[in-house]
Amino acid sequence: MDQSASSVTTVDSKTSPGMSRVVKPLLMGAMPLRLLSSFIHGLYSNRLLAQVKQHPLPQHVAMILDGNRRFARLQGLSDVAEGHRIGADKADEVIQWCDELRIPVVTLWGLSTDNLKRTPEELEKVFALVGAKLDQWLVDPANNPTKRQVNVIGRADNLSEDLRDKIKRVEEMTASAGPWQLNIAMGYGGRDEILDALRRLLLTRNEDGASLLEVADGLSVEEVRQHLYAPHVPEPDLIIRTSGEARLSGFLLWQSVYSELYFCDAFWPAFRKIDFLRALRSYQGRQRRYGS
Repeated sequence: MDQSASSVTTVDSKTSPGMSRVVKPLLMGAMPLRLLSSFIHGLYSNRLLAQVKQHPLPQHVAMILDGNRRFARLQGLSDVAEGHRIGADKADEVIQWCDELRIPVVTLWGLSTDNLKRTPEELEKVFALVGAKLDQWLVDPANNPTKRQVNVIGRADNLSEDLRDKIKRVEEMTASAGPWQLNIAMGYGGRDEILDALRRLLLTRNEDGASLLEVADGLSVEEVRQHLYAPHVPEPDLIIRTSGEARLSGFLLWQSVYSELYFCDAFWPAFRKIDFLRALRSYQGRQRRYGS
């Protein structure tokens, strides 16, 4: 990768300065280990939160929610769909963290076009989980991301008719919400998005009576961008991928040219607020050059 391209960082293991001054007296007492661990994590999380609030935050955080199935297997769960279910609940948590920090745009990649090649049995359970989450948002205001305008991006024709109907209802229900945005990538692939954008561009210009030569002569980055799935959404400042995989796999292929990248070892269902805050702290420590 050229030095002017996106920066990449893997998860760190730094601990809070001075933490030992707090922990040592506790270790000398009779506090149960689990309670002690929870207490330490709480202290560290609060310290990280205070640190990241002191510096500019990314305006668009995009996340690749990877590792649901591996998490399920590691936990000894008999059905990998349980990993997807826990992962869906984790998405709610992360949206709340972004609300707390007033990060205006969040994009979550939950299902790729490659994932659609999995067994019909697994996909049926995944679609049922997504449908149940949308139902929850539709009927339960307490769990409805009303602060954010919800937009689902991807090839909707790969989804069931029932799921497409629920997506449409959620998008309509939150259309006047905002100005914060929540984008959910379902049946999404970066190459597919670019192909679809070019196809729409050519069809539009053909309807205008333009020849292929005229289209080629006038083609620009801005014109292609206007035909992407969500042209109104700003490019991501920070992309986070869980599960230890250090690649984007085509996620926001067009939009991620200058995104900062952060790879975390935790599987998505096990992703903690501490992990999220570390990613933000890493982002804040970088100097973005945009190729200059």
